[in-house]
Amino acid sequence: MTWWGATDAAGASVREFRIQREGSERPITGALWVPEGVPDDVPLVLFGHGASGDRYQAPICHLAHRLAEVGCASLSIDGPVHGLRQVGPGGRAAFGDEMRREGFVDDMVADWHAALDAAKGRVAVGEIRYFGLSMGSIFGVPLLATLPEVTAAVLGLLGTTGAVAPLAERLATDAAEIRCRLLFLMQLEDELFPRDGCLALFDAFASDDKRLHANPGLHPEVPAEEIDCAFRMLAPAS
Repeated sequence: MTWWGATDAAGASVREFRIQREGSERPITGALWVPEGVPDDVPLVLFGHGASGDRYQAPICHLAHRLAEVGCASLSIDGPVHGLRQVGPGGRAAFGDEMRREGFVDDMVADWHAALDAAKGRVAVGEIRYFGLSMGSIFGVPLLATLPEVTAAVLGLLGTTGAVAPLAERLATDAAEIRCRLLFLMQLEDELFPRDGCLALFDAFASDDKRLHANPGLHPEVPAEEIDCAFRMLAPAS
């Protein structure tokens, strides 16, 4: 694998990386934010982005900076056809084709595990938490089902109907394996994921402590105050 210095979308210093995972033809690309001092057992927040973005999609950089101020490292990787590994037009257009490829979810989960292993080689990782909405939840739910050590997560903008109907059974099965503290966000007029599917997915999570925040607006219109709620869920004091 290769590491190099870079700046994120807000101009802050990060370490970017490229990994060639054994058994995969595509590289894994992403960024690691490390707080000053790099203490032992540093909390690590994993960030998954939406289908229209990349490893620096808002609000990832904003949250990573705030979390660094309270001693957390953050790790974000590009989606399967996004960012530094863009395919074709990238974004939602390329992701639509990717979703029709057999094994695309398991491949991305394996990418996440490889990236997490790489981060552990750079910092002494303690507690792990996760943030990912929309596509970040499409991959985040299956990922968290394989990471029982994750202690808190922010998920949402996803259901079991609409664009992901073919994945409904997989998402519900994986959600039933997730027991961490959970904040789930939904938009009441979401044009991609109907309310009934969002509620069905929320109900499937096995977490004893799970909270549903529903707000008016379309898919991308998550209120700014929900990002503050996400920070409180992800920060070490929560």
